[in-house]
Amino acid sequence: MRAKITYTVTAAVLVFYFVLAGSRGILLIRHGTLLTVTFGVAVLILPLIGIWFLWKNTQFVRRANALAAELDAEGGLPVDDLARTPSGRIDRDSADAAFVRRQAETEDAPDDWRCWFRLAVAYQDARDTPRARKAMQRAITLHKADSSHTSPSSTSAPSGPSDPTGISSASGASGPSGV
Repeated sequence: MRAKITYTVTAAVLVFYFVLAGSRGILLIRHGTLLTVTFGVAVLILPLIGIWFLWKNTQFVRRANALAAELDAEGGLPVDDLARTPSGRIDRDSADAAFVRRQAETEDAPDDWRCWFRLAVAYQDARDTPRARKAMQRAITLHKADSSHTSPSSTSAPSGPSDPTGISSASGASGPSGV
């Protein structure tokens, strides 16, 4: 819950900043000289990039939370039984041991979004945020592919073998992409 509040407050502050910067950019454009119009356009580009970035991150968080809720309903969320330091941080050796288990689980079932979700949690516990994000993106992609293959609206069978990774063997790729 604390993470949701922090994310919401941060997003609200960013939106306020984007509105403030955007209004300054419009004022510069309205001034009408070549220099102020150029600066105004440059100032407007930053809030647009920021809004896009915030939108993409919000989508990612919502999709990851939906996967967490589905996995929780199945009883498959990883249990937080990792050893902690006196300050409350996860012990590195404990996180590494859990990571090895999750990595082996994912290698055994590379097309299972649940394994990739749990691997993302293990990466996060090991403080490897970039790889945690990539693993979570992989879980989201596999979940979408899994949902599209099992949706009742798809009435026709696929013409070829199913490849939830989106990488066909004809493209020269072999096996799933790793993290």
